[in-house]
Amino acid sequence: MFRYGSVRCGSTRNGSVRRCRHEAGQIVPMAALVLAIVMLMGLVVVRLGFQVDERARAQSAADAAALAGATEGEDVAGSVTEANGAVLESFVVRGSEVEVVVRYGDERATARAKRQW
Repeated sequence: MFRYGSVRCGSTRNGSVRRCRHEAGQIVPMAALVLAIVMLMGLVVVRLGFQVDERARAQSAADAAALAGATEGEDVAGSVTEANGAVLESFVVRGSEVEVVVRYGDERATARAKRQW
């Protein structure tokens, strides 16, 4: 048992714990801090989820554009890209291989496909 001013702090004879006056209200700032940290972590997780989703959509659009470009040509690749909500940034043909670069939002993705006749 210890003293804080004239108030005794610690356990009583029957084993219960008596709180000191200087401890009153300490849960409010602690709860506010914990709530702020949890909210910040939630925002980070949501933002990360949006980035992962955007990256996956960009890659899907690039894959579809590369396959369409390999079979039908650049015009169809551009149409497929636009149908997926993305922008076709480049379309390169090297022999039987087609390479496309697609932008969806802030993400860019590259895909390749081979022409097979």
